[in-house]
Amino acid sequence: MGGRGKTDIIRLQDKQVKLLQTYFLNKQGSSPLHAAVVKADGRHHTPLDLLHVNENDLATDEEFNNKVKGQWSQKALHGRHLHDLSQQHVGIEASNKWLTNADLFAETEGFLTAIKDRVILTRNYKKYILKQPDTDELCRRCGKEPETIQHITAACEHLASTEYAKRHDGVKNVIHQKLAEAAELIEDKSPYYKYTPANVLENDNFKLYRNCSIITDKTIPSNRPDINFKNKKKHLFDT
Repeated sequence: MGGRGKTDIIRLQDKQVKLLQTYFLNKQGSSPLHAAVVKADGRHHTPLDLLHVNENDLATDEEFNNKVKGQWSQKALHGRHLHDLSQQHVGIEASNKWLTNADLFAETEGFLTAIKDRVILTRNYKKYILKQPDTDELCRRCGKEPETIQHITAACEHLASTEYAKRHDGVKNVIHQKLAEAAELIEDKSPYYKYTPANVLENDNFKLYRNCSIITDKTIPSNRPDINFKNKKKHLFDT
């Protein structure tokens, strides 16, 4: 659901306690030693509390996960991500695939997760979450809109021509590399952050253009697509 696969340590402890309780209770019939331990552990001497074990006191994994999900959805700040994922037009599996298939550094993955959870120290976060009322909430770059995660990542006019363009080119390069690999236009596979795409790649079956102008019968102002992929044998273009 968008987490990093971390184990809930309290849940892990509860499961270990349950396993040990089951072990001692099952062994007490055949082992005097285990029977003595069960008999002695009746006044909360250990976390097992063997004389007062309730067989139904540990929720199943499904029940536990539903409980955690319910608590998550009720959070005003962190629950927004779950709300976004639950929209009809959003694919949950595709939205979370970057957590397992993006080949990110652990630090980068953690930083992106913090952004998703909206716990980055923006001015808006300082003022309304950390309750620092004297904080100026306006963006420190453009000074026009509140400095929120949404504003920083997609709406700041000062970042549009620099950081947004760089991000766009980074995504374009990843797609270009995947197409080139699938079409056997390149042999060496390098990490996405080291990949430098060529403007034209070609073999007997495919041709891949990057940032190349396309001559059209009718003049159009935007005739330089980021990527143009041609299947020579089927005479098909994908832009």
